Amino acid sequence: MTHETLANYANLSLYSAMAVLTLSMLGYAAYLAGWLPARDDVAESETVDVEDRELVAAGGGSVSAGSSNAGAAASAVTTPEVPLRARKAGGIAQTLALLGTVLLFASAALRGWSVERWPLGNMFEFGVAAALFTMIVFVVAGIRRDLRWLGVFVVAPVLILLGLANTIWYTEAAELMPSLKSIWLVIHVTVATISVGLFAVGFVVALLYLAKDRFGASNGGLRVLRALPDTRALERFAYGLHIIAFPLWTFTLIAGAIWARQAWGSYWNWDPKEVWTFIIWVVYAAYLHARVTRGWRRQSATWVAVAGFACIIINYAVVNVYFVGQHSYSGL
Repeated sequence: MTHETLANYANLSLYSAMAVLTLSMLGYAAYLAGWLPARDDVAESETVDVEDRELVAAGGGSVSAGSSNAGAAASAVTTPEVPLRARKAGGIAQTLALLGTVLLFASAALRGWSVERWPLGNMFEFGVAAALFTMIVFVVAGIRRDLRWLGVFVVAPVLILLGLANTIWYTEAAELMPSLKSIWLVIHVTVATISVGLFAVGFVVALLYLAKDRFGASNGGLRVLRALPDTRALERFAYGLHIIAFPLWTFTLIAGAIWARQAWGSYWNWDPKEVWTFIIWVVYAAYLHARVTRGWRRQSATWVAVAGFACIIINYAVVNVYFVGQHSYSGL
């Protein structure tokens, strides 16, 4: 099998993955659409129950025992049963998300096989790898908890990233630049991509937390936000993802310095890419510090995490393309 044939198969796998993930996104959307009415019905019934108890309590003390029992029942958290159609849509979406992840892995592997190197040599390949690791984080996290509510919010950005990679950043499979021919490409860039996948899912959950905290608490809030877990659970989930990702990004920064010493003779060269990698580290360090510092509101700290991922986007989509330096290997 020729290298050109392998590259074509890699592209075919990528297109197939995008098609499958599109169907998965629609399945997750159908799941939310089917689950929302059930949650709304439970919320309305609990509201009516509370109002009835208040009226009974206002009538006198002779019904205090019954009122107490009703209050105890209402204080319990009611979890609505997911309708059968929504469960089916969510199950299909999960299966398609797993299949799309496998196809992304096949695309990356075939791309690397076609050029006999690690498939992380340009922006197109990094974009595919970032999408792959984002999906891996989502799929693996979904094994331990029910994340069907999160699916549409993760798969949609992944599809946007793959669309950009296919249209704007696409580069034909080719040999690496001499400075990239090192084992540190495998170590440094792979760990960086894994951390970006974790940061990406953490970023999505952080935005959902901020949105629900701002718009979902009142009756006039956005309806789709009522399908999400409570704000405390969202914030803790986002924090947990960042706790895992930050040490990996720290290793990325250190490994990059070691590689720079071998390739260019200095651990630090004030290259734009190096500077922005350090800026990202500082912003996320500030988030983790603020998160455990008394006096900082959780919402304010989460906005720092959002700023951290904005820096990742700038580093990848702007610095790689428009800033000339020793890391100018976007392939564009």
